[in-house]
Amino acid sequence: MLLYEDIISGDEMFSDAFPKKEVDGIAYEVDCQMIIIKEGEVDIGGNPSAEEQEEALEAGATTVNNIAHSFRLQATLFDKKAYLVHLKGYMKAVAESLAKKGDADAVAAFKAKANDFAKKIVANIKDYEFYTGENMNPDGMVALLNYREDGVTPYFTFWKHGLKEVKL
Repeated sequence: MLLYEDIISGDEMFSDAFPKKEVDGIAYEVDCQMIIIKEGEVDIGGNPSAEEQEEALEAGATTVNNIAHSFRLQATLFDKKAYLVHLKGYMKAVAESLAKKGDADAVAAFKAKANDFAKKIVANIKDYEFYTGENMNPDGMVALLNYREDGVTPYFTFWKHGLKEVKL
Protein backbone atom coordinates (compact mmCIF):
# COMPACT_ATOMS: atom_id res chain seq x y z
CA MET A 1 0.00 0.00 0.00
CA LEU A 2 1.20 3.49 -0.82
CA LEU A 3 0.55 6.52 1.33
CA TYR A 4 0.94 9.98 -0.19
CA GLU A 5 2.37 12.65 2.13
CA ASP A 6 2.82 16.37 1.63
CA ILE A 7 6.56 17.04 1.16
CA ILE A 8 6.32 20.37 3.00
CA SER A 9 4.24 19.50 6.08
CA GLY A 10 4.60 15.71 6.18
CA ASP A 11 0.82 15.38 6.51
CA GLU A 12 -0.84 12.28 5.10
CA MET A 13 -3.08 13.33 2.21
CA PHE A 14 -4.44 10.07 0.70
CA SER A 15 -3.51 6.49 -0.16
CA ASP A 16 -3.59 4.26 -3.21
CA ALA A 17 -6.73 2.64 -1.78
CA PHE A 18 -8.62 5.45 -3.54
CA PRO A 19 -8.93 5.60 -7.34
CA LYS A 20 -6.69 8.33 -8.78
CA LYS A 21 -5.78 9.66 -12.19
CA GLU A 22 -3.01 11.98 -13.25
CA VAL A 23 -4.05 15.30 -14.79
CA ASP A 24 -1.78 17.26 -17.15
CA GLY A 25 1.30 15.64 -15.58
CA ILE A 26 0.99 18.03 -12.63
CA ALA A 27 -1.83 16.85 -10.37
CA TYR A 28 -3.79 13.84 -9.18
CA GLU A 29 -7.55 13.69 -9.09
CA VAL A 30 -8.59 11.26 -6.38
CA ASP A 31 -12.16 9.99 -6.30
CA CYS A 32 -13.91 10.04 -2.97
CA GLN A 33 -17.43 9.79 -1.62
CA MET A 34 -19.66 10.96 1.16
CA ILE A 35 -20.11 8.38 3.91
CA ILE A 36 -22.14 8.21 7.11
CA ILE A 37 -20.27 7.95 10.39
CA LYS A 38 -22.04 6.92 13.58
CA GLU A 39 -20.48 7.97 16.84
CA GLY A 40 -18.72 5.04 18.49
CA GLU A 41 -18.71 2.83 15.40
CA VAL A 42 -15.73 1.87 13.29
CA ASP A 43 -15.81 2.97 9.63
CA ILE A 44 -14.92 0.11 7.31
CA GLY A 45 -15.54 2.14 4.15
CA GLY A 46 -18.83 0.50 3.19
CA ASN A 47 -21.66 2.55 1.79
CA PRO A 48 -24.97 1.85 3.54
CA SER A 49 -28.24 1.30 1.75
CA ALA A 50 -30.78 4.12 1.47
CA GLU A 51 -32.77 2.76 4.45
CA GLU A 52 -29.65 2.55 6.63
CA GLN A 53 -28.72 6.11 5.66
CA GLU A 54 -32.09 7.40 6.86
CA GLU A 55 -31.81 5.48 10.13
CA ALA A 56 -28.22 6.59 10.67
CA LEU A 57 -29.03 10.25 10.24
CA GLU A 58 -31.93 9.93 12.63
CA ALA A 59 -29.61 8.38 15.21
CA GLY A 60 -27.33 11.44 15.21
CA ALA A 61 -24.76 10.23 12.69
CA THR A 62 -22.94 12.63 10.40
CA THR A 63 -22.14 12.57 6.70
CA VAL A 64 -18.46 13.15 5.93
CA ASN A 65 -16.09 12.92 2.97
CA ASN A 66 -14.22 9.62 3.25
CA ILE A 67 -10.78 11.03 2.34
CA ALA A 68 -11.12 14.12 4.52
CA HIS A 69 -12.29 11.91 7.40
CA SER A 70 -9.73 9.11 6.94
CA PHE A 71 -6.71 11.42 6.61
CA ARG A 72 -7.96 14.09 9.01
CA LEU A 73 -7.93 16.84 6.40
CA GLN A 74 -9.13 20.15 7.82
CA ALA A 75 -11.51 22.43 5.94
CA THR A 76 -10.22 25.96 5.45
CA LEU A 77 -11.33 29.06 3.59
CA PHE A 78 -9.63 30.99 0.81
CA ASP A 79 -10.72 33.76 -1.46
CA LYS A 80 -9.05 34.15 -4.83
CA LYS A 81 -6.41 36.62 -3.62
CA ALA A 82 -5.48 34.61 -0.51
CA TYR A 83 -5.25 31.38 -2.48
CA LEU A 84 -2.95 32.98 -5.05
CA VAL A 85 -0.65 34.22 -2.25
CA HIS A 86 -0.57 30.74 -0.72
CA LEU A 87 -0.06 29.05 -4.09
CA LYS A 88 2.88 31.30 -4.98
CA GLY A 89 4.69 30.36 -1.76
CA TYR A 90 3.79 26.69 -2.05
CA MET A 91 4.99 26.45 -5.67
CA LYS A 92 8.27 28.07 -4.70
CA ALA A 93 8.76 25.55 -1.87
CA VAL A 94 7.97 22.60 -4.16
CA ALA A 95 10.36 23.92 -6.83
CA GLU A 96 13.09 24.25 -4.19
CA SER A 97 12.44 20.69 -3.07
CA LEU A 98 12.75 19.44 -6.66
CA ALA A 99 15.95 21.47 -7.12
CA LYS A 100 17.47 19.83 -4.02
CA LYS A 101 17.00 16.48 -5.75
CA GLY A 102 19.27 17.84 -8.53
CA ASP A 103 16.87 17.57 -11.50
CA ALA A 104 16.86 20.99 -13.21
CA ASP A 105 14.68 19.72 -16.07
CA ALA A 106 12.01 18.60 -13.59
CA VAL A 107 11.99 22.06 -12.00
CA ALA A 108 11.50 23.78 -15.37
CA ALA A 109 8.77 21.35 -16.42
CA PHE A 110 7.04 21.71 -13.06
CA LYS A 111 7.02 25.50 -13.22
CA ALA A 112 5.59 25.56 -16.75
CA LYS A 113 2.88 22.98 -16.05
CA ALA A 114 2.07 24.38 -12.60
CA ASN A 115 1.38 27.86 -13.96
CA ASP A 116 -1.01 26.51 -16.60
CA PHE A 117 -2.81 24.26 -14.12
CA ALA A 118 -3.02 27.05 -11.53
CA LYS A 119 -4.74 29.26 -14.12
CA LYS A 120 -7.41 26.56 -14.58
CA ILE A 121 -7.96 26.38 -10.84
CA VAL A 122 -8.15 30.13 -10.35
CA ALA A 123 -10.59 30.47 -13.26
CA ASN A 124 -12.96 28.12 -11.40
CA ILE A 125 -12.02 29.03 -7.82
CA LYS A 126 -15.67 29.37 -6.77
CA ASP A 127 -16.21 25.64 -7.46
CA TYR A 128 -13.59 24.45 -4.95
CA GLU A 129 -13.55 23.68 -1.26
CA PHE A 130 -10.12 23.88 0.41
CA TYR A 131 -8.54 21.41 2.84
CA THR A 132 -5.22 21.43 4.64
CA GLY A 133 -3.44 18.52 6.26
CA GLU A 134 -3.99 17.45 9.84
CA ASN A 135 -1.33 19.81 11.24
CA MET A 136 -2.84 22.80 9.41
CA ASN A 137 0.63 23.96 8.36
CA PRO A 138 0.07 27.23 6.46
CA ASP A 139 3.00 26.43 4.15
CA GLY A 140 1.74 22.93 3.29
CA MET A 141 -0.40 21.66 0.46
CA VAL A 142 -3.99 22.78 0.15
CA ALA A 143 -6.10 19.96 -1.30
CA LEU A 144 -8.94 21.06 -3.56
CA LEU A 145 -12.36 19.39 -3.35
CA ASN A 146 -14.63 19.70 -6.36
CA TYR A 147 -17.50 17.74 -7.90
CA ARG A 148 -17.70 15.94 -11.24
CA GLU A 149 -20.02 17.14 -13.99
CA ASP A 150 -22.96 15.33 -12.35
CA GLY A 151 -22.67 17.74 -9.40
CA VAL A 152 -22.82 14.85 -6.91
CA THR A 153 -19.57 12.87 -7.22
CA PRO A 154 -16.74 14.49 -5.20
CA TYR A 155 -13.03 14.33 -5.97
CA PHE A 156 -9.88 15.87 -4.52
CA THR A 157 -7.10 17.48 -6.53
CA PHE A 158 -3.57 17.18 -5.13
CA TRP A 159 -0.36 18.65 -6.58
CA LYS A 160 1.62 15.64 -7.81
CA HIS A 161 5.09 17.13 -7.24
CA GLY A 162 4.13 18.17 -3.71
CA LEU A 163 3.65 14.57 -2.65
CA LYS A 164 6.00 11.76 -1.70
CA GLU A 165 5.05 8.11 -1.81
CA VAL A 166 5.57 6.14 1.38
CA LYS A 167 5.33 2.34 1.20
CA LEU A 168 3.55 0.74 4.11
